[in-house]
Amino acid sequence: MTTLSETAPRPAAWPAGLGRWPRLGLAFACGVALTLAQPPLSLWPLCFLAVPLLLMLTGSVTRPVQAGWTAWAAGTGFFATGLYWIAEAFLVDIARHGWMAPFAILGLAGGLALFWALPFWVAARLRLAGPWRLLAIAALWTLSEYARSHVLTGFPWALPGYAWVETPLAQTASLFGPHMLGFLGLAVSGAPLIALRGRGATRIAVPLAALALLAAGWAWGSARLAAPAPQRETPFVVRMVQPNAPQNEKWRGDLIPVFFERLRTLSNAPGPVTPGVVIWPETAVPWLLAEDPRARLAIASSAQGAPVIVGARKVDEGPRGRRIWSNSLFALDASGAILGSYDKHHLVPFGEYVPLNGLLAGLGLEGFVGGSFSPGPGPVVMSLPGVPDFLPLICYEAIFPHEMQADRRPEWIVQITNDAWFGSSAGPYQHFAQARMRAIEQGLPFARAANTGISAMIDPMGRIVAKRPLLEQGYVDTELPAPLGPTLYARAGDLPWVALVVFLGLTGIVLCRKFEQ
Repeated sequence: MTTLSETAPRPAAWPAGLGRWPRLGLAFACGVALTLAQPPLSLWPLCFLAVPLLLMLTGSVTRPVQAGWTAWAAGTGFFATGLYWIAEAFLVDIARHGWMAPFAILGLAGGLALFWALPFWVAARLRLAGPWRLLAIAALWTLSEYARSHVLTGFPWALPGYAWVETPLAQTASLFGPHMLGFLGLAVSGAPLIALRGRGATRIAVPLAALALLAAGWAWGSARLAAPAPQRETPFVVRMVQPNAPQNEKWRGDLIPVFFERLRTLSNAPGPVTPGVVIWPETAVPWLLAEDPRARLAIASSAQGAPVIVGARKVDEGPRGRRIWSNSLFALDASGAILGSYDKHHLVPFGEYVPLNGLLAGLGLEGFVGGSFSPGPGPVVMSLPGVPDFLPLICYEAIFPHEMQADRRPEWIVQITNDAWFGSSAGPYQHFAQARMRAIEQGLPFARAANTGISAMIDPMGRIVAKRPLLEQGYVDTELPAPLGPTLYARAGDLPWVALVVFLGLTGIVLCRKFEQ
């Protein structure tokens, strides 16, 4: 009887003899190891252990459903340990919401793990075996992760490619984005299994090809990182303000004035060069700035004459007198006048809106969907007097690599965010790592103002120019690097590379079929 192992026609080969629970436990451990490969630890060498072991575990069973459950266990381990920080949001008001935390984490992990189960189930259903199974599964896994980035508005957090963010390989994202990087990372990480269990020439040829690919990407990225950050002809200084207001204190009536004055004091602090723009975090103030000229003037007067970019809520009049709330970014001039605004367009499900809220409201359940924000029209490039044109992002929007395109190319990216919901957990570090990936992909400097951190300026190669660490009060003053020309990924997007992954996956399947003959 032929099994689905790498080359193994005999089910007695390890780990085919494992029972169900040891197999699922080992798969879960593979997922945990792949979490450790991600930021903030970035122990990327673990990929070369976890990916081959998962391939062995899923290839040692005889039924597709067993392969699917094994990969699901790995995905559950990965997402439960990689997204544990979501529980922090439920602990801000622990008396009301704390009981939801374990259900949210386990439910989310189990649901997202289906995107790992599917490719391995398909591979088992097709009875893929032999050394080319690695190519097919790497492609199927990548396509499933691409689907995770889009289905139900998408959640491309902790993509496989982010394991390489601290290595020169991350620079290849400027060529083909995070999904193709993830595909190559999975394929290269799985190559040791071919060396261990392959047969004939492939046992040497495939690992050597993977090593050559890894070395080429590493060398190209290293050469790119050796170049200095591009400088603007006319220096432009940016100040990013980090008030470090804990989420459970941020909206307390007695502390709102304290945090507001902290923001103003940090904005007005003397520095060697007067900033050209001052950036405050997401929802930095509780007032409706469009309706509060006194608050706008107080903000503007603290910025040494520079424009201020500040996060606040906005409300507009909708049909039938309905109030439409937006999570917004405002730009103020030195007099407090509003120069422009941007409304967040990609909202957090269940955090900023309830899915199907229109249907629920139509059924008379307005109370259930109350408090939801409405999405803005989409990405825009903002122009302010004396400030280089920028692409504004609010918090969650920075995790979507495919949503960085607007009507024209900006000179830099500005993200305002409030990661205070997630305390000192891995969440803010992971969010920051994704900002670095967006800079690499687009070839644009990236300025980030975060309530509790990490606030930073990132250059177009993803290098940190200056930063303020997590949970530290202060500001970051730094010159804005010049942008690079449009990268290949900025011009082409994901679709050509997804098509290439499809082609490589089909090639792997065909080669597996020939191997069986």
